[in-house]
Amino acid sequence: MTRVKICGITRVQDALAVAHSGADAIGLVFYERSPRYVSIALAAELARALPPFVTTVGLFVNAAPELVREVLAAVPLDVLQFHGDESPDYCAQFGKPYLKAIRVKAGVDLLQCAADFSSAQGLLLDAFVAGIPGGTGAVFDWSLIPQNLPLPVILSGGLDADNVASAIRQTRPYAVDVSSGVEVSKGIKNELKITQFMQKVKHNNV
Repeated sequence: MTRVKICGITRVQDALAVAHSGADAIGLVFYERSPRYVSIALAAELARALPPFVTTVGLFVNAAPELVREVLAAVPLDVLQFHGDESPDYCAQFGKPYLKAIRVKAGVDLLQCAADFSSAQGLLLDAFVAGIPGGTGAVFDWSLIPQNLPLPVILSGGLDADNVASAIRQTRPYAVDVSSGVEVSKGIKNELKITQFMQKVKHNNV
């Protein structure tokens, strides 16, 4: 069954809409240059508002280890997600399950990435856009994903209700990750778009 993470949550009502839709996880962005950035105080409020069994994921980009630890001290994160140039040792130092985001383009050796980050819970595959670590709304060529990746794949990059069914059929990911595809503006989610996205996922679950 394909899991769903909805990333870039900035409002309590959006966090609750995600939870009530049946999505498995929310993503909180701790990267100050992102339009979906949340402060530690707001992130703690969002995490507290969630019902049981919704995973809370914290997204970081080349963050100082002290920042990650400060967030972990205040926000009950279940999983860390690293979107920068972090090393495997960096990612593993916090004692938390983590996902490593890989920006995919021709020439990126995803099998080598999986070997390098073998301690990760999975690889989050996103579109490569020069100078932007994620959240671009761009789709990458899904045929670049090897069939035999040894880590679970979380498929990201430009997903929405119109293309998520074909994405699931083509790539058979462990999970899909959506942000801009369920928004009315950056960081502001739309309950109808969330519902439509979840319906497409459920109808194409494997």
